[in-house]
Amino acid sequence: MLSKKIFAAGLVTLLMSGAASAAEHTILQNSKSFKVGGSQVEEFTIKAGDTINFKNEDPFFHNIFSLSDLKTFDLGSYPAGESKSVVFDSPGEAEVECAIHPEMYLLLTVE
Repeated sequence: MLSKKIFAAGLVTLLMSGAASAAEHTILQNSKSFKVGGSQVEEFTIKAGDTINFKNEDPFFHNIFSLSDLKTFDLGSYPAGESKSVVFDSPGEAEVECAIHPEMYLLLTVE
């Protein structure tokens, strides 16, 4: 009976530590491009379980979406100063674009 309790406690600890390792990243929309840390990016890599906050820093609307098999989403149009988030649960690649500005493109790799 004691070994089952120890196993259960270990399993809970393992599950909790996995959840704690997920990170949050912010990708800005600025000057009709995707930016991280002030630099324009066309490729970005994260880990499965991570969240990306897509923050609009332009003085006009953006509509960030992906039709990729990995993760299909459409954040809808949102104005300057707003941010919307997406959690990427599985490894693979997603092409992220803006429905309003076709020149905006990001290849997201989830490891």
